[in-house]
Amino acid sequence: MDLKHALWRKSSRSGDNGGHCVEVASNLTDHDAIAVRDSKNPDGLPIIFNSGAWATFVDTLKAGSITR
Repeated sequence: MDLKHALWRKSSRSGDNGGHCVEVASNLTDHDAIAVRDSKNPDGLPIIFNSGAWATFVDTLKAGSITR
């Protein structure tokens, strides 16, 4: 998957933690894909989700169903 034109974004809640966050790109050429990467390693391989799996993940986080 070509990610050279991806627009990566961080959560507005990432605050001043030194940039140690995940970044998400959803404006990919494959419109059913969401890419996630570690902001500390932007040249590393991202994790790619399809839009359904990403929506389920986000909904689960919002519901508070994932704990550390």
